[in-house]
Amino acid sequence: METLFVDLVSALWLGILTSISPCPLSTNIAAISYVGRRVEKPGLVLFAGLLYTTGRSIAYLVVAILVTKGLLSIPVVSMFLQRNLNLFLGPIMLLLGVLLLDIWKFSMGGGGIGTGMQKRIDSMGVWGAGVLGILFALAFCPVSAGLFFGGLIPLAVKNNASVIMSVLYGLGTALPVLLFAVLLAFAANRVGVAFKKLTAIEIWVRRITAIILILVGIYLILKHNFGLYFGF
Repeated sequence: METLFVDLVSALWLGILTSISPCPLSTNIAAISYVGRRVEKPGLVLFAGLLYTTGRSIAYLVVAILVTKGLLSIPVVSMFLQRNLNLFLGPIMLLLGVLLLDIWKFSMGGGGIGTGMQKRIDSMGVWGAGVLGILFALAFCPVSAGLFFGGLIPLAVKNNASVIMSVLYGLGTALPVLLFAVLLAFAANRVGVAFKKLTAIEIWVRRITAIILILVGIYLILKHNFGLYFGF
């Protein structure tokens, strides 16, 4: 039960870390600004933020369920993962930590949308925020892809809890998004200041998390891959 609780908290934290990472954070703010730029009522701007958050959460939920259920529905793969998942957790955590340190630069292409899609979303008004949430959630950046597929999916498979894990992850990605939606609705002039502060905090949060993941990864490798027992 204690391990499950730690994994649930980890899923939530992975979502928060994803949302404040530079690439997802910039697209989040751009999307909310894009949808809410013609909205005069603050309440509708906040509603756009909620719709965008819902869209992102639904996208993550569907992808997580498809991936985990797909893996576990294949008997051979399911048995292999149940028996050997612990052997992969350590290397995955180690690689994820190295990725978060941003030692190597990766590019997965642009996360934008085409002119035609922009016009369609624009025609939807505030409701287009939900569509943008889905589109930008699926446009994985290297860091967000690593956190989702390398961090969340193994936790979901390990606990056979794709729904609750992905919901918590989506909730984590929602928190900073809702913060900026509130700022856009009631204090638009503070968005730039908040963005700079959050960007500065994100660097240290990411580095600390990376170090923890590397240390946990090394520990799991020594324990499960090499059979070393540390007495705790």
